[in-house]
Amino acid sequence: MIQKEIKTSFEEYGSIEELNAEDRELATEAITAMQGAYAPYSHFHVGAAVRISNGQIVRGANQENAAFPSGLCAERTAMFAAGARYPDKEMRSIALVGGVYGRITEQPATPCGACRQVMAQYQTKAGKPMSVIMIGAHKVWKFEKVDDILPLIFDSI
Repeated sequence: MIQKEIKTSFEEYGSIEELNAEDRELATEAITAMQGAYAPYSHFHVGAAVRISNGQIVRGANQENAAFPSGLCAERTAMFAAGARYPDKEMRSIALVGGVYGRITEQPATPCGACRQVMAQYQTKAGKPMSVIMIGAHKVWKFEKVDDILPLIFDSI
């Protein structure tokens, strides 16, 4: 037997103001996207913004439905919209933020497993890393690539 280890590194910032201009813009768009959330059951509003290779930013927000699990996460609404509108462009980065009744959580919101896998698929399609920015009220985490939040990416097909 060989013991192996997986390590993840990321940058932590005190606020979005500490991010570079491009990442700050994406984070601000994710916060704006929260306003489009439809969360009458959980009251947990999530906004996401994806930057694609032509510089465009596409926003998404979580959409709940009484027929669980018919709703969809903010990250996937943003990525699927970007993929549909710009099928020939790579997704370069994604930012996400969550909050109860629209108030941003103290700790950064993290994506569910399904959203991480969709991020991984688009990163693989692009053949380039896609950075992931998770925003909290007093903390921001930036990961350089999806592999950092989803090690051992499923790509066996």
